[in-house]
Amino acid sequence: MAVPMRKISKRRTRMRASHHSIEARNLRDCPRCGTPAPGHRVCGKCGHYRGREVVSKED
Repeated sequence: MAVPMRKISKRRTRMRASHHSIEARNLRDCPRCGTPAPGHRVCGKCGHYRGREVVSKED
């Protein structure tokens, strides 16, 4: 059975884990209403995606 040759130090473990942080979402402005929304998703306020209404929203 394979056994690790040496103990992995706390420093090496933490250096590896430093890349696992959460990143902020990239938001873009909706071309129709101007509300910040994630890219490639239906706008939550107006219900439009790529210039057409996908979800009917009543104002």
